[in-house]
Amino acid sequence: MTLAMQARTCAHTLVAATLIGSGGAAYAQSDDVAAFYTGKTVSIVVGHEPGTGFDIYSRVIYRHMGKYIPGNPSMVVQNMPGASGVQAANWLYTIAPKDGTVMATFTQNVPLEPLFGNRQAKFDPAQFVWVGNAEQSITVCGITTRAGVKTFSDLQQKPTIFGATGATGPLLKAALSVKNLMGAKMSIVTGYKGSASVKAAMLTGEVHGICGLPWSTVKSFWKSEIDSGEFKPIIQLSGEKLAELGDIPHANDFIKSEQDKQLFGLLFDVQVLGRSYTLPPGVPQPRVDALRKAFMATMRDAKFVEEAQKTGLDISPAPGDEVGELWQRFAFTPKEIVERAIKVTTPE
Repeated sequence: MTLAMQARTCAHTLVAATLIGSGGAAYAQSDDVAAFYTGKTVSIVVGHEPGTGFDIYSRVIYRHMGKYIPGNPSMVVQNMPGASGVQAANWLYTIAPKDGTVMATFTQNVPLEPLFGNRQAKFDPAQFVWVGNAEQSITVCGITTRAGVKTFSDLQQKPTIFGATGATGPLLKAALSVKNLMGAKMSIVTGYKGSASVKAAMLTGEVHGICGLPWSTVKSFWKSEIDSGEFKPIIQLSGEKLAELGDIPHANDFIKSEQDKQLFGLLFDVQVLGRSYTLPPGVPQPRVDALRKAFMATMRDAKFVEEAQKTGLDISPAPGDEVGELWQRFAFTPKEIVERAIKVTTPE
């Protein structure tokens, strides 16, 4: 064998060894993820009460996602209501295991609470690691037949009682935004635990309306009231105008300037991230990648899609990296727009 042939042989051997080594490393990394999750339980912590849209989505997801996670762990859903989702976010950030066995979901306004100056929000939203979003939410304000109003124009003329959660809740922020930016005559009763509690109050006549409610929640949790005509949406707040909602106004109809556009974006466009799931900071990247892949595989799973359709859930998913980029965009909203948003959503 010539020296040249020997050199080529050595080079081929080195390349082959390198390829085998890199492939082996990738295989070992995959094996490590599977080994970690084997026999474990992954928890989905819902920052809201049972029966809310966040709870319903999570209970459909957990029944299908485990088979796509390497090692096939079991999955459970745990409810942790409090401060309209801020309590769950604080727990996830400061206390939850940072090993990939816990992910959480809460209303889309929660990651913006530090931006809005909420001192109870003990987390840095930029450090959350997003797994994915199950639905790009279309939100509405709606009323019961007991309200005595039939259209949004009527609501601009006649005072009507709306129910909402606490000061950090999206139901209150949405109601205040509609009241202060669009001239709706609302009296807002706060303190309800979530949309399920507001619904109960609406059915007894304690309150007559609700704002910031995802249309997917209405179609699932409020289906009988929609079918009977007892509950009716009167304005759409986020997303592209939806034909199935009929000829009702959209929040964008009230935009009058470029500043208004930015303000409405911060208050309403963020609602498209309505069913997002996140991990605490510090989860090893291979497990992050595995959970993101499993989440998106679940969104395409035929049995999951079938159950979601039967439950009345809209599925319009987005991967975790895209969700993170959108949160970053909202996080860098100009200060003057944020200050105006705070003013609009602060109770008098």
